[in-house]
Amino acid sequence: MNFNRHFLIGMLTVGLLLLAACENSSAESSATTDNESENRNETQTVNENGEAVEEEAEKDAGSNADDPTQGNTEESTTEEAETTEKVETANDDTAEEDSSTKSTVSKKEEYLQKLNDAKKETREEREESADGITIELKGVEGNLFDLWDGLLNEIYGVLEDQLSTEEMEQLRVEQREWIKHRDNKAKEASLEYEGGTAEHLVYRTVLNDLTIERCTELVEEYMK
Repeated sequence: MNFNRHFLIGMLTVGLLLLAACENSSAESSATTDNESENRNETQTVNENGEAVEEEAEKDAGSNADDPTQGNTEESTTEEAETTEKVETANDDTAEEDSSTKSTVSKKEEYLQKLNDAKKETREEREESADGITIELKGVEGNLFDLWDGLLNEIYGVLEDQLSTEEMEQLRVEQREWIKHRDNKAKEASLEYEGGTAEHLVYRTVLNDLTIERCTELVEEYMK
């Protein structure tokens, strides 16, 4: 009886020890499993976050790559700059051409054209007033005298810039002689109508005709 009792007690003790050992093993296994699960969750979370961040970065990169606005803006700015440069270059070339054209037109050519224009105006005014009364004709010749006397002084001023000191001094002497000659010729022509209404008209007309001749002579013979 005592042997059986001791045997049972021993068996129970062994069973309890085995049971305790199993429980400890189960607890450790459970803890290990929980830790592995947590590690997997954390790893998954990190991966998911990493993937999410990576995806966002890829989206941003793709958005910048796919967005045509930035590229178009840069291209547009470049094209505008090139266009502006071309326009400025064209304007500079045009200005140089205009300047070159002006420089190639001599003063002589310029004043020959002015003479032609003034002669045309003189002819037209005289034709329009041909049937007018004497006082009207005198008014026309008075206006023409202002025109041609002003042009004569203008031509004389250009020659002062072009001729040498010696040439200009000689021209002054010649010009004074010409003025005397012009006035005398006009006076002689007007004396034929002395006392009449046409006397002063003839005087102005001759003055104008001689001044026209002198302007043409100065431009053709002296101007450059």
